[in-house]
Amino acid sequence: MIDILIVEDNRELSTVLCDFLRAEKYVVSSAENAEKALLLYQKYGARLIVLDIMLPDKDGFYILDKIRGTGNTPVLIVSAKTAKEDKLLGLNLGADDYIEKPYDIDIMLAKIKGIFRRRYSLDELIDGSIRISKVNRTAYKDRLPLDMTAKEFDLLVLLLENKGRTLSKEYLFNTIWGSDSDSEQQTLTVHIKWLRQKIEEDPKNPQKILTVWGVGYRYL
Repeated sequence: MIDILIVEDNRELSTVLCDFLRAEKYVVSSAENAEKALLLYQKYGARLIVLDIMLPDKDGFYILDKIRGTGNTPVLIVSAKTAKEDKLLGLNLGADDYIEKPYDIDIMLAKIKGIFRRRYSLDELIDGSIRISKVNRTAYKDRLPLDMTAKEFDLLVLLLENKGRTLSKEYLFNTIWGSDSDSEQQTLTVHIKWLRQKIEEDPKNPQKILTVWGVGYRYL
């Protein structure tokens, strides 16, 4: 799935925005007209659509109406049309926000991050190239699926949710396996090793899952 679909017929503006968003680790695609935008959306889906109104074929309101007929993907309208009736039309059709051109790129990025945080933070964890959906229980690295056992998945989620904090071996073991489990704590060490093999660039020199000697592990 695409993170952000940019629908913008101004190629220079589209390129600049795509570059900024990719620098923020979003997966981005762009379309310069309504036909291509709808084809991309139908084929790949998107977590957010940044939508211009004035396009060479159909206008952005047409795209928004089509999208709202099939789902609730967030839509952020970005347009030089500043009249009150245009803003009301966009919002009444179901846009999540309406930004006037020209815009400040930092404001744009803040609004996009806000939409992702409000819509996806409860069920999705993202750390660089690693993406986890807690609802679907799927994990990806560099957009490729990670083949993980249930315990490996639960352990990675727990570590990511506590990024930067040192978690004791006892806490990790009891949370994932349960204090009454017949497994031994050594199984935690084995699962940490397996996780490193799947997410670290160099598992023998881990940079994400660090050992805190005598205590436990910390995810950076």
